[in-house]
Amino acid sequence: MGGYTVAMTDKDVVDVLTSDHRDFTALIGEIRSVNDPMIKRDLTDTMISELVRHAVAEEMYVYPAMKKYLPDGEKAVEHDTGEHKELEVTMKKLEGAEVSSAEFASALQELDEILADHIQDEESEQFPELRRRIPGEELVGLAAKVETAKKLAPTRPHPGAPNNELFHKTVGAGVGLVDRLRDKLTGRATK
Repeated sequence: MGGYTVAMTDKDVVDVLTSDHRDFTALIGEIRSVNDPMIKRDLTDTMISELVRHAVAEEMYVYPAMKKYLPDGEKAVEHDTGEHKELEVTMKKLEGAEVSSAEFASALQELDEILADHIQDEESEQFPELRRRIPGEELVGLAAKVETAKKLAPTRPHPGAPNNELFHKTVGAGVGLVDRLRDKLTGRATK
C-alpha cells in the first residue's frame, strides 16, 4: 500500500530490473504449473506484456547509460539487444501456439533458457558495473525513467480482445501482442 512512491525515489535502476527478473521467473513457474487453458493463456499474455515493456525500457534508458559508462558498453548492448530479439521471436511463438500444445511447451522452455542467460549476464556482469561506474542519483533517476516507460503500455491485452484460441490463431505471430506493445511503447503506433 503506498509503497510505489518509495520505489520511485529510493530504488535504483538495478533494483527495478532485478525485481522484474524475479517476476518473470515466477511467472514462467506459474504458467508451467497451471492446467486451466484460459488462466495459462492469461498468465502468458501478462508475461509477454511485462517482458516487452521491460525490454523496451532497457533499450530506451539503460542501454544508452551502458554505452556511456561501461568500457565494453557497446559490445554488451549489442549482445543484450540480440537476446531481446531472440526473446521476441520466442514470445511470438508462445503467442501463436495453443497453450496445451507441444509447440507451446517447447517455446516456453526456449524462452526460459534465453531469459536465464540474459538475466545471468546482466546481474553478474553488467549491473555491478553500472553501480560501480554511475553516480547513485543517476541510477535512481534511471529507475524512475524505466518505471515510467513501463507504464506507457497496458499490462494486458485490450480488455475487449477475445482471449481464445481462434483469436490467437487469427492474429498469428507477427501482428500480435508483442508487436502492438512494442509499437505503443516506442511511439510508432498511430493511436
